Amino acid sequence: MATLGKEAAEFVPTSDGRTLAYAQTGDSDGTPVFVLHGTPGSRFSGRHHDPSRVAAAGLRVITYDRPGYGRSTRHPGRQVVDCVSDIAALADALAIERFFVTGTSGGGPHALAAAARMPERVIRAECNVSGAPYDAAGLDWFAGMDPQNVKEFGWALEGEETLVRELQREADGWLSRLDQDPATLLGDFELSEADKTVLQDEIVRERLRKSIGEALASGVWGWVDDDLAFLKPWGFEVAEIHVPVQVRYGAGDVLVPAGHGEWLARNVPQASVIVDHEAGHLSLPDEHLERLRSLVAG
Repeated sequence: MATLGKEAAEFVPTSDGRTLAYAQTGDSDGTPVFVLHGTPGSRFSGRHHDPSRVAAAGLRVITYDRPGYGRSTRHPGRQVVDCVSDIAALADALAIERFFVTGTSGGGPHALAAAARMPERVIRAECNVSGAPYDAAGLDWFAGMDPQNVKEFGWALEGEETLVRELQREADGWLSRLDQDPATLLGDFELSEADKTVLQDEIVRERLRKSIGEALASGVWGWVDDDLAFLKPWGFEVAEIHVPVQVRYGAGDVLVPAGHGEWLARNVPQASVIVDHEAGHLSLPDEHLERLRSLVAG
């Protein structure tokens, strides 16, 4: 068993001339799982700090920087569904035919896109604390959302120029205090007690430091394009999904309110649903690893 876990990015070209940066961790012969990061985030977001633990679980975890984040080329105007061809390019380059996929927060809609449009390759998918479509029927999209996130999506609704300007200001502030205490990046949010506890974990803080630093290494373009993509049609309907999907959300989440998870639970065909009544938006690394084990085990 060869253990994967290199820190340096590797690269794959796309058919339209872009480059995707990715990383792998775990067992090189293990069960492949694509882990899609949140918003903002990078290929470091979904990586466990101990590759040997991932390998012992029999997993080969692939993470990548969505376009505009980290070392991946920007894809202006992208829709959520555009991730499908990127994931396919990575899987082809790595000679992976069938795989599992999970996405947390902003990665959730992208995991659903892969489930909808790659049924011949996706064995099972998970969306964890994922947002629902902005035009979702019967959903008050902003209900229960922290004012800081409401403000951010308000910038997106005003248009790209406003969003770029405001997110650049936010990013400058984040980067200036990232090394001192990355937990302060969420200091203006009225987080649940569960999320505050997670942020006290030093491994979580270090992962946040590395992930966000890398996410913003080439500017705010990935963050901008994610926000814009969430508010316009995703390019697919969740009703298209016919592979098994697990929908998980936290009852105390104020970043992506529980109403989004409830809507997905009702509308993703035959979804299995886990409601964590003690959780908010965040989770500890070992909890995430256990979810990966469960996803693969079915």
